[in-house]
Amino acid sequence: METAMKEIPITSIENLRIGSAQDDEAKTGVTVLLFDQGAKVGADISGGGPASRETPLTLPLTADNPVNAIVLSGGSAFGLAASDGVMRYLEEHDVGYDTGFAKVPLVCQSCIYDLGVGRADIRPDARMGYAACVDAEKNSPRSGRTGAGAGASVGKLYGMERAMTSGMGFYAASIGKLQMAAVVVVNALGDIFDPATGKKLAGLLTEDKKGFSDTCEELYKISRKRDFFTGNTTIGVIITNGRFEKAQMSKIASMAGNAYGRCINPVGTMADGDTVYAASTGNVEADINVAGTFAAEVMQKAILDAVRSSGPF
Repeated sequence: METAMKEIPITSIENLRIGSAQDDEAKTGVTVLLFDQGAKVGADISGGGPASRETPLTLPLTADNPVNAIVLSGGSAFGLAASDGVMRYLEEHDVGYDTGFAKVPLVCQSCIYDLGVGRADIRPDARMGYAACVDAEKNSPRSGRTGAGAGASVGKLYGMERAMTSGMGFYAASIGKLQMAAVVVVNALGDIFDPATGKKLAGLLTEDKKGFSDTCEELYKISRKRDFFTGNTTIGVIITNGRFEKAQMSKIASMAGNAYGRCINPVGTMADGDTVYAASTGNVEADINVAGTFAAEVMQKAILDAVRSSGPF
């Protein structure tokens, strides 16, 4: 059966460049999405423990200024320092909101917790953020354990001993003139499934590490209040050439988050910082219901790419 959705290279999305940098020993990194002409950006935060910067820029009632970049990184809240390097790069390229005295780049960022993988004392910083921007000049993004996905993992109910690797995923497609892309770093407490088949792809391992345990079933065995620790976060970005306002992009981000529920179980817990940004970079007229449904489909495929393209620890 022929489908209306056609896969396209993510680099074909207008007004978008993607770059990454990482420390392979520390297993942490940064991925930056640059919008050379700015973007209308909304967001949806469903997890209880987000590490983020300038997310109020995505709220409908804040100033309607175009966002210049979205940064995804490891390092937990320490990794927020990466945006300093992104701002320096953008300022050097005369990009930002003109205040009359200086152009101030508008940069949103979200981080995953990856301090339990690799080295906890090395985190993304301004230097790494700047390097990711330089890499974006090539605009040749790669899936897997790169950039912000360098230290991603899933199935962490019992800590890293029974967890599995994950990483960064990409997917882009078109329906007629409407283009939609997703970038995601999957770093979840829960297990990862392929919704098309119901097959578990990654998640909590058994004690002998020869098979899967069921995170939900194990969770139900916990009879009293416990600190699960907010060491998990799936962070993603939807990019479309559809023309939408900031408030509409927040709705599209919320609909794209349905992909998290299809692929990750459990999801959006207080031990997760799950966040979806959604950026409008073009002027193609489109229905918001079509765009939101399309965004969820594309995000779903990016999540599966993140898991399938990751290698061992």
